Amino acid sequence: MRFFEEKDGGIIFRENGEMVRISPWGEDSVRVESAYLGEIPDSNAALLPQEECKAQIQIGDMDSCLTNGKITVKLHVEGWGKALCISFYNEKGKPLISEITNGGALQRRARYFRPLTGGDFYLKASFVADEHEKIYGMGQYQQEIFDLKGCNLELAHRNSQASVPFYLSSAGYGFMWNNPAIGAVHFGKNTTEWEANVTNKLDYWITAGDTPKEIMEHFGKAVGTVPMMPEYGLGFWQCKLRYYNQKQVLSIAEEYRKRDIPVDVLVIDYYHWPRCGDWRFDPEYFEDPKNMVQKLHDMGIETMVSIWPQVDWRSENYEEMRQQGLLVRNNGGIDAQMIFHGNNVFMDATNPRTRAYVWDKIKKNYADLGIRTFWLDEAEPEFGTYDFEQYRYYAGSVSEIGNIYPREYARLFYEGQRANGQEDIVNLIRCAWLGSQRYGALVWSGDIMSTYEDFRKQICAGLHMGIAGIPWWTTDIGGFHAGDVRSEDFKELLIRWFQFGTFCPVMRIHGCRQPVEQIVNAAGEIREQTGADNEIWSYGEENEQIMTKFIRIRLAMKEYIRSIMEEAHKKATPVMRPMFFEFPEDEKTYDIWDCYMFGGDILVAPICYAHEMKRSVYLPKGATWTLANDGSVYEGGQTIEVEAGIETLPIFLRNKAQEYLIGKL
Repeated sequence: MRFFEEKDGGIIFRENGEMVRISPWGEDSVRVESAYLGEIPDSNAALLPQEECKAQIQIGDMDSCLTNGKITVKLHVEGWGKALCISFYNEKGKPLISEITNGGALQRRARYFRPLTGGDFYLKASFVADEHEKIYGMGQYQQEIFDLKGCNLELAHRNSQASVPFYLSSAGYGFMWNNPAIGAVHFGKNTTEWEANVTNKLDYWITAGDTPKEIMEHFGKAVGTVPMMPEYGLGFWQCKLRYYNQKQVLSIAEEYRKRDIPVDVLVIDYYHWPRCGDWRFDPEYFEDPKNMVQKLHDMGIETMVSIWPQVDWRSENYEEMRQQGLLVRNNGGIDAQMIFHGNNVFMDATNPRTRAYVWDKIKKNYADLGIRTFWLDEAEPEFGTYDFEQYRYYAGSVSEIGNIYPREYARLFYEGQRANGQEDIVNLIRCAWLGSQRYGALVWSGDIMSTYEDFRKQICAGLHMGIAGIPWWTTDIGGFHAGDVRSEDFKELLIRWFQFGTFCPVMRIHGCRQPVEQIVNAAGEIREQTGADNEIWSYGEENEQIMTKFIRIRLAMKEYIRSIMEEAHKKATPVMRPMFFEFPEDEKTYDIWDCYMFGGDILVAPICYAHEMKRSVYLPKGATWTLANDGSVYEGGQTIEVEAGIETLPIFLRNKAQEYLIGKL
């Protein structure tokens, strides 16, 4: 009886209708695929083609082995039930992770395929849990939890939730679930279990490395890295809900110039269009957008416009897109997938014909006016109810393929911009999946609340997103919902968030500030509201001075930020990094998330509790640290308490970073 064969540089296993394939896939990395009752489908959701790897392979009767650089896969056929057990080791023979055994009489299955009516399967993949490992990454979940061990995570996107299924383990490996199906992962105490609600195969990828940096570099080569951040992405971005007319946009830009406060990007938010799906300026409010864009460019300001993927039933493009099959479909009933200022359906970003159609509108109505950067909102997409089984894309059912939508949405614009001759591309987007980064996606954390709790959650989310391969990440400075400009407590929160935002990959203020003003057009139709003023002078002279100081601090760091953006581009290194990423030998750093590294040489300690004017900061071992605001020097390996009045926050520097910030905080 022969269970194993060597084929195409990998190992094939067959038993009782299941086929498993183990392939070397990149440096120190392997890919595992499995299918039941048939050959393994030739599909690949996220992995890029890799240079051919020459793995060492040993084939036996009940045991086989594949080694690719620093990772070894051992395959063992258990005597009871002939179940295949797969285990992974590093180059020193240390166990990394293993699929579960069948448990003898328990007859468990590590790769469990349950047939579904009409074809395809529900899949559960089970692994032995390591009680000592810590887990980081997986994208953006709104929680104050750093080590994900013990967490249950939905593998699906929602407004403010981005599922990016890659994690980095403190045990020395990285794991990627190469499956875009709606599902879940359970990092349990006894087992780790991955679920796909609808799929036709199992597909995951594992890499080994001596350091987190090495693991991330392997991951970047496997799925792609961000482009080089454009120069206009390094400074300050001004935004609010919403600048609703041309006069307002230009007056805000003029006021910033008058006050000599540099703005790199000014953002025109949603409903500057007549109807969702029209993808053009409403001439009632923007009478000469080409002239507006030119004036902003003359001031050195890039114009960003919001794009929604919704198409209103009343849109000038709806009937044609419906006839051409360019829209997401309900599996039954009426196609009203989100109700907001009318009945809306979503354009189908997974359809290449849709991407071409929509880009043609965008080019004509925006890019040809000189607009070079876009805000891709609603990118999950935000179905009115997240009943994923109700919807179908060109690429397949949402249950089976749904998580690719935000990546294909980013792809639509990136490929259109490249075809238009543009190279310096960054587009703001509200969601991401594996590979989104290679399409110039800058993810922001969605419609979060203006509270200190939500503020702290964003710090945690930003660190996990960087580890998940999404280094371009930001938040609405001050939060999106419920920030009242009349509240002194909100103003304090805004300042503390603004300080944090200075040390995020992109610095952007936004929010629906209270109180709001209702907008009614000339025809008497209620339009989307506009929030209260959200410019840095809107919060009083003292707060303006503090925010101006931090904008200038951001400018002082441009050379440094440019260098860490280059690291992200070349090696998938996060811009906003957990402390352990730089100090993997210091065990204390694996539990710290409310302080982080901005690049390799700036330690940031945000003030993230109300009325707090000091905080404790742990300084990692292996470095000498300089407190930016007074030049005090401290040796690593100790916790110190630092004063931090409203005008500053604790920033510690090492190496070259001292050139930029000493005395400026």
